Amino acid sequence: MFRNRSKTAGRLLLLIFLLAAGSLAAIFIRAFGFFTKNDGKVLIADLYQDGALLTSINLTAVTESYTFSVNAPGGGSNLVEVRPGEIGIREADCPDRICVRQGYIHTSLLPITCLPHRLVIQLRTDNTDQIDTEVPDAVVR
Repeated sequence: MFRNRSKTAGRLLLLIFLLAAGSLAAIFIRAFGFFTKNDGKVLIADLYQDGALLTSINLTAVTESYTFSVNAPGGGSNLVEVRPGEIGIREADCPDRICVRQGYIHTSLLPITCLPHRLVIQLRTDNTDQIDTEVPDAVVR
């Protein structure tokens, strides 16, 4: 009778340990950006306002941090900070400031968007070494 309880308790402890180890590994991978690096490719930040390209910044070539302001057509502004390998919005006078809370990005997984000021910062890698850059997303017959 006591034998089954000790086996069950041992299995439960093993399960808890494995769940904790998996959770810590996931947090570690997410925090340090493993599997999301640009693999030595050139990282470019494109800034769009109202759908028009304002500027492109080569983040791979940036050696020192700097800031610049982007003024919205209807009033207001965003203070953009460029760091080596990453970009973000440091300050904004929009009501929700979601763009500031998004933090700094260093991959093309998720763009920074400020809806009130119609500003989008999208990252891309420069794939000039690839022959075919046009890849279809679907095939229709």
